[in-house]
Amino acid sequence: MAKLGKTKLNSYQKFALALIGLSTVGLVAAFILMLEKIQLLKNPAAQLSCNINPVVSCNNVITSKQAEAFGFANPIIGLVSFAVIITIGMGMLAGAKYKRWFWLGLQSGTIFGALFITWLFYEAVYHIKALCPYCIVVWSMVIPLFVYVTRYNILEGNIKVGKPLQGVSKWFCENAWFIVAIWYLAIFTAILAQFWYYWKTLF
Repeated sequence: MAKLGKTKLNSYQKFALALIGLSTVGLVAAFILMLEKIQLLKNPAAQLSCNINPVVSCNNVITSKQAEAFGFANPIIGLVSFAVIITIGMGMLAGAKYKRWFWLGLQSGTIFGALFITWLFYEAVYHIKALCPYCIVVWSMVIPLFVYVTRYNILEGNIKVGKPLQGVSKWFCENAWFIVAIWYLAIFTAILAQFWYYWKTLF
């Protein structure tokens, strides 16, 4: 593999950098969430730095039962998962080539991540009725990770696509950025609509 900085990056290296970049941002956000959780454990009455207004209120989110979906703080999942993906990306930059089963394992992980953050989004917006900025950052990193890992696996043949779905898979691979943008827009629209009673008071 060509050395970085001396030749143009190939698609494999660009994908690796995307994995590293997205996961690094997600890792930082998950780490801050973990620190905020620890602060609340030390002092349940503490007002966190991300308590900005009645809607953007980390306290309400972090102290909810949804914040410990599996019996422990959700940020722990992020800390482990993002760290693993960063390691995978670094291995790719170093020239590692992974087997199909490995990529399908990562695919399964990103599917779980996408489903999990979708559930967390729904719970935060419609049940807890509060937003956590750091949670939103994590959601925003998981979405492109899922989309671009799926794209890579389709292009590399790790995900076998039958003839009836080849047109759909081709469109998916060619418009990955568009899918991410629409996903972001859907989240933004839902948040805007659900909390419009508050946003309109700011104008």
